[in-house]
Amino acid sequence: MCKQKTLVMLPILLATILLSGCTSLMQQITDQGMRRGVSSSLVDYLYPKGETPPEFDQTVPKLQLPLRVGIAFVPSHADDSIALTASHKSILLNKIKGAFNEKPFINEIVVIPDTYLRSSRGFDNVDQVARLYALDVMTLVSYDQVVYTDDTKASILYWTIVGAYFINGSRNDINTFVDVAVYDVKSHKLLLRAPGTDEVIAKSALINSSEKLRIARQGSFASAIDNVSDNLEVELNSFKDRIKQDKTVELTYRPGFSGGGGSIGWLTLMIIACLLTIKHALNFKRKCMTRSFSNFWNYSPDPRF
Repeated sequence: MCKQKTLVMLPILLATILLSGCTSLMQQITDQGMRRGVSSSLVDYLYPKGETPPEFDQTVPKLQLPLRVGIAFVPSHADDSIALTASHKSILLNKIKGAFNEKPFINEIVVIPDTYLRSSRGFDNVDQVARLYALDVMTLVSYDQVVYTDDTKASILYWTIVGAYFINGSRNDINTFVDVAVYDVKSHKLLLRAPGTDEVIAKSALINSSEKLRIARQGSFASAIDNVSDNLEVELNSFKDRIKQDKTVELTYRPGFSGGGGSIGWLTLMIIACLLTIKHALNFKRKCMTRSFSNFWNYSPDPRF
């Protein structure tokens, strides 16, 4: 009797487990076909609460070279940690920092965590951060990433356990836009900007779709940053040439800095002079030793030689 009960209950139990599994799969499938993303708006950050940008004025930014430059992500209103963790943001900002490296008119580039920009918004916040780090120029990085997730025809196999694990039936279209804007801290004038974009299609199975999507989104940000770094390099060189011609920016030099680009300071001249003196002394000593050795070799007491 007990055996018969067990045999009857076993199929019912298996059917219940399968139905619950199918219900879970169905719920995950219905989560597909959606649009999601993260973004941070430069305009909303600099002009919060519906503020409007000021009218154009004739103020000419005055930059004192070499510059101290700060780089930071514009904070997002929503949680963006899924696509951009704090460590990932630091890596991306250091990539942008590379575009500023070895420029003769830049003294130091400071990577600033976006937590410093979350306390308040607007240029008042930018000014506070600039005073904290003694910055002349602020570089603000804003972004917009949109993910469209949908199922392919292969997703019909998600109804099978094997298909949910091994069939790439989910398609994720990822579009990433990154914008870098460089501002003069004192005048709040935009000096230059450089955009970067990336588009990628990532496919995944149902079970590991969240993990694969996260990796794909981070990879898309990295590609967009590479693109923006290349564009920023071009814009910086163009900016350097432009301000020499149209005088839209007034340049002055800090004490001890003469502009770079081939100019030689007094300290460099002293070092060169010392090196030349040492070289001359070594050459003179070597000549003396060679002459003495030659005289010794050619010396003979016999006047016939």
